[in-house]
Amino acid sequence: MNTRTKHGPAIVALAALLLIGSTAGAQEAAPAMSPEQQAMMAAWEKASSPGDAHARLATQMAGTWNAKQTVWMDPAAPPMTSTGKAVNTPVFGGRHIRMDYTGQFMGQPFEGVGYTSHDNVTGRYVSTWMDSMSTGAFRAEGEYDAAASRYTFRGEMADPMRDGAVTQVREVVRVVDNDRHVMEMYETHDGQERKTMEIEFTRAD
Repeated sequence: MNTRTKHGPAIVALAALLLIGSTAGAQEAAPAMSPEQQAMMAAWEKASSPGDAHARLATQMAGTWNAKQTVWMDPAAPPMTSTGKAVNTPVFGGRHIRMDYTGQFMGQPFEGVGYTSHDNVTGRYVSTWMDSMSTGAFRAEGEYDAAASRYTFRGEMADPMRDGAVTQVREVVRVVDNDRHVMEMYETHDGQERKTMEIEFTRAD
């Protein structure tokens, strides 16, 4: 397997720096880092350290939630409704929020796993999702509007009803307060955006 990537030299150098740090206690004098090595260490620390954005996500999202789901399969037909439960857990030292969702969809048992993150390098929020009714994985990126307490993500998915044609997706998470938030999903078909799903989360713990 080819393990060489465009980040290979940086990762190897970082590993070497970490090795130097881990063995420094066993040596009387650890070798001094060059300015380039110091800059690399500072960049990696900035990229990997949880900050205010991660703390806000944990405050707003972590916990156990009761979910009320509404789905519009056909704009001309009444929506389908169901209930579920979401358990949101900070993972990897608070760097990501993992959601474990259980409920029903179209009368069938349904479960899904998603992650919400803030990427320090790009400055953007990232949402990923996989579930028991799809073999694909959805990924979207977005931003947070502090004045509106709202996250907006945009991504693409392959539409099984249109031979895998790409569908534009906009996902909005409105934070009402730390005990309630609402996720809305919009899809664009034939140039027209329409709302396809809404999940209202109410804190249960």
